[in-house]
Amino acid sequence: MEFEQPKGIYQQIADQISDRIVLGEWQAGERIPSIRELAVSMGVNPNTVTRSYQSLLDDGVIENRRGIGYFVAEDATVRIVSQRKQAFLREELPRLFHTMRLLGIDSEEIASHLAALEKEHQS
Repeated sequence: MEFEQPKGIYQQIADQISDRIVLGEWQAGERIPSIRELAVSMGVNPNTVTRSYQSLLDDGVIENRRGIGYFVAEDATVRIVSQRKQAFLREELPRLFHTMRLLGIDSEEIASHLAALEKEHQS
């Protein structure tokens, strides 16, 4: 965990869990670690993990099966990607355009860099 981050620790944990789901490390319907297991493995207070799990429950990413544990929701990947796209378009894209304007970077320059990055990423 990065304790100096602007995001709370519970949100960093929720983001890490979401990343693992999107990357396919945890599949739909698969059981995820218990609150206590995850707290021990991450070296955080169980209350912090509880808050992370509650956030993911509220977002429909995981589900609690009483007496059994927490499981990845069937449509978790779709929900996570949709939420992150909306957050990117609402928060990060306006910042990017603001920075571009300040630095005098036009869309053609961005397009050429994106093409180069995409080519590099395909290799």
